[in-house]
Amino acid sequence: MNPLEHQAQLPDLFLTRRQWLARFGMGMGAVGLASMLDDEARAADLNPLAPKNPHFPAKAKRVIHIFAQGAPSHVDTWDPKPALTKNDGKEIPGAGGVAFGSPFKFSKQGRSGIEFSEVFPSLAKHADSMAVIRSLHTDIPAHDVATVFMNTGSLRLAKPSLGSWVLYGLGTENQNMPGFISLRPGGGAPGGAQNYQSAFLPGIFQGSSINTQAQSVEQMIENIRNNYLSQKEQRRQLDLVHQLNAIHSQNLQKDAQLEARIEAFEMAYKMQTAATDAFDIAREPENVRSLYGSSTQGKQLLIARRLVERGVRFVQVWASGWDHHQDLADRLRAKATEIDGPAAALLTDLKQRGMLDNTLVIWGGEFGRKPTRDKNGNDDPGRDHNNRAFSHWLAGGGAKGGVTYGATDEFGAMAVQDKVHVHDYHATLLALMGFDHEKLTYRYNGRDFRLTDNFGHVVKGIIA
Repeated sequence: MNPLEHQAQLPDLFLTRRQWLARFGMGMGAVGLASMLDDEARAADLNPLAPKNPHFPAKAKRVIHIFAQGAPSHVDTWDPKPALTKNDGKEIPGAGGVAFGSPFKFSKQGRSGIEFSEVFPSLAKHADSMAVIRSLHTDIPAHDVATVFMNTGSLRLAKPSLGSWVLYGLGTENQNMPGFISLRPGGGAPGGAQNYQSAFLPGIFQGSSINTQAQSVEQMIENIRNNYLSQKEQRRQLDLVHQLNAIHSQNLQKDAQLEARIEAFEMAYKMQTAATDAFDIAREPENVRSLYGSSTQGKQLLIARRLVERGVRFVQVWASGWDHHQDLADRLRAKATEIDGPAAALLTDLKQRGMLDNTLVIWGGEFGRKPTRDKNGNDDPGRDHNNRAFSHWLAGGGAKGGVTYGATDEFGAMAVQDKVHVHDYHATLLALMGFDHEKLTYRYNGRDFRLTDNFGHVVKGIIA
């Protein structure tokens, strides 16, 4: 090997003007692009809740999810079955019991003629704004598992909830409030915090649980006010914490849990003023409060409207008590009465404010009920669990009004036409929010996760 062959040659030290501009111009462009991308990355890192654009133009900007936990009976609410009533008391082949005809009458409502149960007289007035899915099915008929599955799309692994995915994808329009809030009327529920968890998503996307049975904002949101330090002093403390964390991140490493805790402190500080206003329904005019009524459910839905009006992205309204194994005729009617007036008021209120077109309202539980009498043999019968058929309804936010989708068999035992799995349902909700459910992902433990796991199809028949 001749060493001279590997030394720089005189011709190599010269560039034409064209070559110089090409090499250095492209280089400076790359440096500039890197700087821009770095700025964007830093901005997203500094404020993960900043508003973001979805994959395609969204029909819905915000969601109010009324979760009817306990599994409402579809054949007594949204899926009329004349054959079941006709065969009341008779053995149903293959069903393992005798038919239990619905004690409630159904009638056609609105121009669309959707059949409504008599237990929902107020919601019936909004028939032409609602899309009713009658062919939902899920995997397991156990309350705790199915509840978490409906809210997170996962049966086993702890995964982010629907609200967390929406907040992760879209951010929020109000930086002084949590972007995802879960309104609960006190007490616990199957799955607990799993239903509004962020799991492996950053903690800032976790839902904030609010006890709406409390009588004041201070009771609803514990420790919202600092009784020892002024807001000015709190601001100084938070600024110092941010500075120390920046030094820690630069010299050691970023700590996701520490970042989430600091973000929680920051949000709590901002909420001292914003939340006091948003959760105080006494600030609403008397006619609006009368529209929603004085029940806990009415209070929840009025707060939900106030929250989305202020830019909160996702509000979950917990409406439990639908587990009717006995005395269904009285207990289901009572539970339906609790939600009928307030839910109708919510739709009316959103319409009057011009918000329904871009606010998606959804209602439903974790599974349905069997068409047979409960096996406990009660004199006042109810229905057992049924994961093979149940119903949900949607209104506003791009949902097609005045339609029913899918069908169950003649007795309502199972979905048989245009079946909609929970993953299909989630894919559809994300589509209304402007997302391709296969592309809204988060890398964790070496793989990309998504709400719909590894399958799901958008139900185009209910999208306007």
